[in-house]
Amino acid sequence: MAIGRVTQSMLTDRSLTRLQGSLTRLAEIQEHLSTGRVLNRPSDNPADTASAMRLRSSVGSQQQYARNAQDGIGWLDTLDSTLGTANDLVRRARELGQQAVNGAVNKDARDALAVEIVQLRSSLLGSANATYIDRPVFGGTTAGPAAFAEVGGVVTYAGDTNPVNRAVADGVAVDVAVSGPAAFGNDGDNVFDHLSALADAVRAGDTSAIASGLEALKDDGNRLIVARTDVGARTNRVEQAGIRAGDTELSLTNALSEIENTDLPRAMVDLKMQEVAYQASLAATARVLQPSLLDFLR
Repeated sequence: MAIGRVTQSMLTDRSLTRLQGSLTRLAEIQEHLSTGRVLNRPSDNPADTASAMRLRSSVGSQQQYARNAQDGIGWLDTLDSTLGTANDLVRRARELGQQAVNGAVNKDARDALAVEIVQLRSSLLGSANATYIDRPVFGGTTAGPAAFAEVGGVVTYAGDTNPVNRAVADGVAVDVAVSGPAAFGNDGDNVFDHLSALADAVRAGDTSAIASGLEALKDDGNRLIVARTDVGARTNRVEQAGIRAGDTELSLTNALSEIENTDLPRAMVDLKMQEVAYQASLAATARVLQPSLLDFLR
């Protein structure tokens, strides 16, 4: 069997190549420790890089769902408090109307009751035009500043009944608005008309008209309660969706960390081992490459 001749240059080249490989590995470990990441460029691990990109996209989606849920809760909380206030105003108007039915109430007292009912109507109109981030919560998708407008003492709906959807999960959108008619009634038969009619009836002392007004306000109050109950149910749904989005984001972030981030204890051990190996390689190479031309001539 022929034995290949190993020259000094071959020995030198191979030694330097192995030293360079050891130094490259040492540099890689140092980079992992300094950056805290094992994936610093796609070429580090193409398969893991593709997985990391997919995970990052999923994390971004869950973060957006969480932000949408938070925005939806803001809308729904505004609706809840506003509907509660509106119902209190309607209930107070009914109490005033019931007082006016009392035969012992004179004209001055009835006028005072009518004035308070008119003030309640104005307050209710303000509540109906409540906004969240400068958008009327009862106006649907209208670009206008108010859901209801009053012209010549008549209140009409200025918004639309389109839903204000918020995507809170993959394929799941929740309407976070309540249309004005659903809460306050339709044009020509809304709570504002009923309050105006009740104020006129109280001022005139017309007990029959007062009774009709009280019955209409009772229906208005029930409609507000139904709307508020629906808002509560949707609030629970959006809150749960926000919690799920946060939990999913945390799970995906942990999975991404397992792929991208450096295992510091393991990297420290690898660095120490690689340093020892590199120093040993340097020492061995120095001994192998030590002979000079004079040594060969002896």
